[in-house]
Amino acid sequence: MGTLSNQTYVQGLSSKLQMDEFKIREAQANKVARHNLRVKLGDLVSLHPCLDIKYDKRAHILPFDDSVEGNIFDVYLKPYFLEAYRSVRKGDTFLVRGGMRTVEFKVMETDPAEFCIVAQDTVIHPEGDTFKREDAESNLNDVGYDGIGGYRKRMTQICELVELPLFHRYQAPRGILMFGPPRTGKTLMSRAVANETGAFFFLINGPEIISKMAGRSEILLPTIIFINEINSIAPKREKTNGEVERRVVSQLLTLMDGLKARSNVVVMPATNRPNSIDPALRRFSQFDREVDIGIPDPTGRLKMLRIHTKNMKLAEDVDLEQIAADTHGYVGSDVASLCSEAAMHQIREKMDLIDFDENTIDAEVLDSLGVTMDNFRFALGTSNPSALRETVVEVPTVKWDDVGGLEKVKQELQETVQYPVEHPEKFLKYGMSPSKGVLFYGPKLLTMWFGESEASVRDVFDKARAAAPCVMFFDELDFIAKARGGSSGDGGGAGDGVLNQILTEMDCMNAKKNVFIIGAGCPRCRIHIGFRNSSTLLLSILKACLKKSPVSQSVDLNFLAKSTHDFSGADLTEICQRAAKLAIRESIDADICRTREKREKYEAASEDEKMVEDDNEEEEDPVPEITRSVAISSLGRVGRYLFLQDTLRGQWSQYCQITAPLENISLLPLSLPTNGGRRAGGG
Repeated sequence: MGTLSNQTYVQGLSSKLQMDEFKIREAQANKVARHNLRVKLGDLVSLHPCLDIKYDKRAHILPFDDSVEGNIFDVYLKPYFLEAYRSVRKGDTFLVRGGMRTVEFKVMETDPAEFCIVAQDTVIHPEGDTFKREDAESNLNDVGYDGIGGYRKRMTQICELVELPLFHRYQAPRGILMFGPPRTGKTLMSRAVANETGAFFFLINGPEIISKMAGRSEILLPTIIFINEINSIAPKREKTNGEVERRVVSQLLTLMDGLKARSNVVVMPATNRPNSIDPALRRFSQFDREVDIGIPDPTGRLKMLRIHTKNMKLAEDVDLEQIAADTHGYVGSDVASLCSEAAMHQIREKMDLIDFDENTIDAEVLDSLGVTMDNFRFALGTSNPSALRETVVEVPTVKWDDVGGLEKVKQELQETVQYPVEHPEKFLKYGMSPSKGVLFYGPKLLTMWFGESEASVRDVFDKARAAAPCVMFFDELDFIAKARGGSSGDGGGAGDGVLNQILTEMDCMNAKKNVFIIGAGCPRCRIHIGFRNSSTLLLSILKACLKKSPVSQSVDLNFLAKSTHDFSGADLTEICQRAAKLAIRESIDADICRTREKREKYEAASEDEKMVEDDNEEEEDPVPEITRSVAISSLGRVGRYLFLQDTLRGQWSQYCQITAPLENISLLPLSLPTNGGRRAGGG
């Protein structure tokens, strides 16, 4: 048994084959058997012993229309089956060589069973119209489970929900709602399930009448009914003005309720707008199981690239892993388009070597054709992910070296944006979640207007999560993030609504989604304090903040707690995160220095020394835990998020005098308001 539930009968030869222990890990099959099973070299097949196979009484066998004409039976079929006792199966094809030619035949009918052995008394009927080649190859492009990459967990979930009720009489959900962005492969997945299970497949696009399929689907069992864009025929009834849409929703509910629990009928609708579907369809006994077909991660995109490039000749410099890492936000169709564009670019480069007047292409030219990494880079520059087609997405080319000065600012940005992506294991070790945002404050920048509604804010954050990892930059943040209650005259607090939506989106930002928010505004005091807090959770204590981080015994948490009695919970959290960030910085810097020293030592070593060098030696972590010096340094560098008045300046100076001698460190001064006013530049 091969892919898409294709079966054939073969006669195996093995010196170690035992029917009691039918265990074969590798098997060789000729081209004919592989064609009937729809498999390639290296694919997985399952072998089953066929103990009760009948002799064929009658067999109807026809040649393909592009084969030779004449006495097919005497020249080809009779010598092929004479005293050979060959096995045949209805629907299989086989090759016969004779008369200096090779003719391909197809088994149309067998009697009395699907699998039979042609014996001496078998009657073979070769009469009839020849079989058309296009009819035989019409199903060769049918997709199966192996043709879908990047959605292994979701495909496993769908298979469990579909195959169990269809073949094992298991009571499962009647409907499975698949939702996700456009072109992610929802229709392709449903076709793959139908092809692999051998079930009848009904495709209903949009507002087609579904009642005509009701009776027919219960006759042809098992059946999968796939309704594409179900939101167009089953919208929310309270928001639609047409009576037709309401009747369609009611009819669909009636049909779903009429399905028996074990009727071998599964309904699989798909939509990219699940919230616009009538709620009655998402309740129990309707489409109560929902599968999110989202944007694939780099591992999923790598599997897609391997599927789409398996029949392409790739150059040695092609790095599919790097391409998968560079295709953020790409879905299955985008990856297919990328591979196609790269192949077309390679062909355009070799246009001058191809003679279009000839019917064939020279073998040397064909051998020289190979998709290179430059072709993929060109395709990446001309293609955009589907999820961001309507949004301008810019991949900047500016490097850190192009920015002069501001070394500490660049270091802070690298630690906030680069380190969580390039060194996630360091953050996991210290139990630290990446920062959610960075606020630039200083001279006023160019004005860039933002959207006016909460829906647009939510849409922007959704696109950012789909294109992760990415950086969101809000210019003129003070325009939309004013302090609550300070936006009088804006039409009933519309500014507060936008502010609340942004804060909600930032708090709900998943740690697995590498989305970084950078805001720029002037002046700093006009921005809501919720943005400047490192966390919205208050009343946290130092032990809770450091429970996931390795802390040295030399760190005195009691002393830190006494030294920060005026700090809020957000301030304490920032101190702990700053300590973990400093430890991560020291660890990464030590790893970089060690790698540089090893590279220099390796380049200076002789060939014999390079051979005996042991690369598998486990290296000691240079910074295994948060030390006392790191903790004190973070305490001195953290700024207070509350606006300190001039009356608190003396308390802050006294605090600096207490903490500074601990490790002879220099504390960064705060930018405090002077004379009740704001500092120049907003900070």
